[in-house]
Amino acid sequence: QVQLVESGGGLVQAGGSLRLSCAASGSFFDTNAMSWFRQAPGKEREFVAAIERGGDRTYYTDSVKGRFSVSRGGAINIVELQMNGLKPEDTAVYYCAAKSFSYAKYPSAYDYWGQGTQVTVSS
Repeated sequence: QVQLVESGGGLVQAGGSLRLSCAASGSFFDTNAMSWFRQAPGKEREFVAAIERGGDRTYYTDSVKGRFSVSRGGAINIVELQMNGLKPEDTAVYYCAAKSFSYAKYPSAYDYWGQGTQVTVSS
């Protein structure tokens, strides 16, 4: 089993920045891809960014390219999402997720999820 705990959400004005962190514990060495998803009220959960442990390759959805950056947080069990240039449409609950093998853009492909952290961007 893998446990994931997110932190770092909050309220920020448009154009501001936030850094989210996801700490993994348990059998996290069984996972390869760690991803961030988000879900706004009334919308489906959507892929945001991912990083793969083998080679540290990163992936982003088009709407956040150039603004968000996913990275290891200085420890193998920590993944961070640096969000710059935030927009009101980035408002959502952000979730950390983990899976074996390659990353995927579909929530159903993931085995482990955190509890989520709220990000609110005011205009």
